[in-house]
Formats: sequence, structure tokens, C-alpha cells
Amino acid sequence: MKFILGMMAASLLGLAAQSAVAATDVSALTQKGGCMACHSADKKILGPSFKDVAAKYKGQSDAQEMLVKKVKAGGSGVWGPMPMPANTGKLSDDEFKAVVGWVLSL
Repeated sequence: MKFILGMMAASLLGLAAQSAVAATDVSALTQKGGCMACHSADKKILGPSFKDVAAKYKGQSDAQEMLVKKVKAGGSGVWGPMPMPANTGKLSDDEFKAVVGWVLSL
């Protein structure tokens, strides 16, 4: 029984470590992609906060796919008059998915 409990604890610690690494990776990606020049996790700068984005799209099954396309292509009118520039070439498709997935998890 102690062995099983020990294995479960080790697994949980491993998952916690993976989550911390993933959060660190996303933080680096938001810097690499230039996201933080206009956005913040919890307050509006030029663009909406990431928490506001997550709240707006909460429960929409296609939100991640749609937002990845919007982030890459840019656009205007959804959050006010300030346009969001296109972001092609800054991150890979998988990196865009990771960032958007993180934003939607807030």
C-alpha cells in the first residue's frame, strides 16, 4: 500500500512539474511573439487582458481554433478601434496553439 501511495505522489509531483514548465514555456512564447507589448494577463493595455479574452470566449467549443486564426491574421473591431497586427512568422502553429490554449484557461 505504501508503494502505491508513493507512486501516486510521485506521479502528482511529476504532473505539477510539467505544469510549471508549461507555464514557463508559455510565458517565454508570449514574449517571443510580442504579445506582452499590448496585452497583460489581468489588465487592459492596448489590447484586452488575457482574462477578458478567456471570459469572452468561455464555453465556445471552437474558440481555440478561431482565436489562433485571429491572432495570426490580426484584425480590428472586436475589442475597440485599436487594430491587432498580423503575427505570422513570430511563432509556429503549435506555439500559437499553446499560447491561445493558455489564455483560454485563465
